[in-house]
Amino acid sequence: SIISGSVAERIKLWSFLVFAVVMTGIIYPVEGSWTWGGMPVFGMYTLGDLGFSDFAGSGIVHMAGAAAALAGVMLLGARTGKYGADGSVNAIPGSSLPLATLGTFVLWLGWFGFNGGSVLATASVESANAVAVVFMNTNAAASGGLIAALLVAKMMFGKADLTMALNGALAGLVAITAEPSTPTPLLATLFGAAGGVLVVFSIVALDKMKIDDPVGAISVHGTVGLLGLLLVPLTNDGASFSGQIIGALTIFVWVFVA
Repeated sequence: SIISGSVAERIKLWSFLVFAVVMTGIIYPVEGSWTWGGMPVFGMYTLGDLGFSDFAGSGIVHMAGAAAALAGVMLLGARTGKYGADGSVNAIPGSSLPLATLGTFVLWLGWFGFNGGSVLATASVESANAVAVVFMNTNAAASGGLIAALLVAKMMFGKADLTMALNGALAGLVAITAEPSTPTPLLATLFGAAGGVLVVFSIVALDKMKIDDPVGAISVHGTVGLLGLLLVPLTNDGASFSGQIIGALTIFVWVFVA
């Protein structure tokens, strides 16, 4: 039993390693060449010409990851005991919420490099100021997302939910990633708050659909990633809603199917 269990674990590890190589070596670079790279999508159309814009990757990075995660979740199925025969949804709490919180703070800190680094320069006063604006909006959106998710969870579940608050912060970060350079601080906060509200409803909806997403990654990175793309034209005249939608569909279909 111990030997067979060990073999099973090795198989799972190798499955994940193969997936990681294919995702990072083939699927993501192809999608990145169409978006940030400006290459035509299988020679049919160029997303940039259609008005697609994604500053640091709400769709290119986050929604792409969520599409791959959704494919994996649908193939693997739910964890044992997650859904009852009567349709009930059973919570399977994480083993360490302090570690989950620490991980969220590490991500929050890393996002300053993720978004700020996407300015691609700090050699001039203008570029340094642009990085500062991105930093400010990134932090404002995360804060807005956390507070909004906390309040919505309180109203829906009758108590403060730490996991929802943490996902709310990440949702705010994902929402602002598509365009952190053009919104005002107030708009950035509101965009993040919109992501925080949306992620709570998305997590609940996926559970009702019996899509078992243990840490809410599909909702945080996928649902809110799409929201982030759709918010871009509100502050960036170079983007169009049609271009954002076509770009989102292109990314999702390619990554999910591949």
